[in-house]
Amino acid sequence: MASKTLVVAVDRDDVPPLEMPERFRLEVVYFMTPGDAKGAPTLAANEYWIEPDHIDRWLDDGVFSVVSPLDAESVAEIELTEDQERWLEWMQKHGISKVRVESR
Repeated sequence: MASKTLVVAVDRDDVPPLEMPERFRLEVVYFMTPGDAKGAPTLAANEYWIEPDHIDRWLDDGVFSVVSPLDAESVAEIELTEDQERWLEWMQKHGISKVRVESR
């Protein structure tokens, strides 16, 4: 049986996990807020913190920015996929900022 990729709201047992495509494991890093950012919580393995203000902006704009690893001044705007938008809406709806990505 194939495993499922689930996004689990950390510290929110009242919110059911969100099923996402396997590729989301690679995509979530584009959205995480760096651990050295002001107010960043301590995270366990496979946990990610996403600044709520960023969630609102990405949903409003329909895009997110990616900085080139070769040139920090080169920034590309990438349109949200339907799955990414669904995930961000799930986070916004439930007031979630910390998630864990699991396979079950």
